Amino acid sequence: MLLERIYDEDLAQASYLIGCQAKGEALVVDARRDIEVYRRLAAANGMKIVAVTETHIHADYLSGTRELAAATGAQIYVSGEGGEDWQYGFDGGRLFDQSTISLGNITVKALHTPGHTPEHLSFLITDGAFSNSPGYLLSGDFVFSGDLGRPDLLDEAAGGVDTRFAGAHDLFVSLKEKFLTLPDYVQVFPGHGSGSACGKALGALPPPPWATNAASLGGDRSLKPTTRPDSSTHCSMDSPTPMRTSPA
Repeated sequence: MLLERIYDEDLAQASYLIGCQAKGEALVVDARRDIEVYRRLAAANGMKIVAVTETHIHADYLSGTRELAAATGAQIYVSGEGGEDWQYGFDGGRLFDQSTISLGNITVKALHTPGHTPEHLSFLITDGAFSNSPGYLLSGDFVFSGDLGRPDLLDEAAGGVDTRFAGAHDLFVSLKEKFLTLPDYVQVFPGHGSGSACGKALGALPPPPWATNAASLGGDRSLKPTTRPDSSTHCSMDSPTPMRTSPA
């Protein structure tokens, strides 16, 4: 299995290419608008991009999902979770909790992990050539290295009214039911690194090799006072002050 992180330093944003060398097929998660980087990476590894997907609807950068699909003929998959108000406005296969995408021996399972946004998905990856158990989690804006995704951004940036409280509750449930139930050896690959406004205290990831380029669940559990019984309030009230800029 090939797992490559493509990182935009300016946005502190990560996208990922997952590839099956045996079948020569690849999936791209959270593509940015500059799609050539994915096409070059796939070609360099003798792979064809057959699927593209997103962890959630992005407001902090321009998604390249549709452009990449149009350029490669790949199938689009997006979240079908979150209710009527959170459906994507373009065609694509809908993923729900426990939906899967297969690339040869690789299985990518969608987990509905709302909190940052209502439709948010994380992707649990199993490399069936080596194990029947999952080994990697692409957590999007759900769990970061050292922090959680902010549940207040819909209020601060999208005109929501007190959505942070429902978001904090959903984030707490996602942590208990989806994150803490995973084995300690699962490695976490988040959607942002240090410098992003999507969390309060995001840590920076070290450079490759990939064996050390993710925070393991065992290590990351220690950053979670948010799993206490009262932590849904903590999740919403401990969010950072919104970033503001002066007029140019």
